[in-house]
Amino acid sequence: MDLPPNPESPTAPGGSGGAGGSGGGGGTPQSTTPSRYEAQKRRDWNTFGQYLRNHRPPLSLAQCSGAHVLEFLRYLDQFGKTKVHTESCAFFGHPNPPAPCPCPLRQAWGSLDALVGRLRAAFEEHGGRPESNPFAARAVRLFLREVREHQARARGVSYEKKKRKKPAPGGDASTSGSGSSHQPPPPPPPAAGAVC
Repeated sequence: MDLPPNPESPTAPGGSGGAGGSGGGGGTPQSTTPSRYEAQKRRDWNTFGQYLRNHRPPLSLAQCSGAHVLEFLRYLDQFGKTKVHTESCAFFGHPNPPAPCPCPLRQAWGSLDALVGRLRAAFEEHGGRPESNPFAARAVRLFLREVREHQARARGVSYEKKKRKKPAPGGDASTSGSGSSHQPPPPPPPAAGAVC
């Protein structure tokens, strides 16, 4: 259960890898392009594989644990673009600070959460057993919860679970621009013989 060789240059953060001209994935050619999710999952998997190969000492996937996943997530923090205020910062808890500050840029919790979800799926797609999935480790879940809570306090943003768009009963139909399964039924068809 080791990582397969990576024929494509990984898109590791920092841009150290360049895109090769071969364009092949080593497998059979596909006539359909992968979805954005699948393409991102593949890039994330390649990036994690590169991280394992560059680890000192290098790690195989079978040796990877939740602790290595945490190490990877902390490594990615240096490439973050989300300002996370420290408790000593005057803007701690302000969602839109009025001036710049020296607080660090971090990976946003939502980005880390989505990344872990994609890598969790990719691990199992590459032959890993669900019960040994390092991305599903308790330590990883606790780390993500801590990051979410800290960023919520530091940025003054609450991370409440998004609710699916459901118009309130008798609510205004103009509030949702897209189709919803809770729309009123269409009018009955015109009577037979009526001209449209």
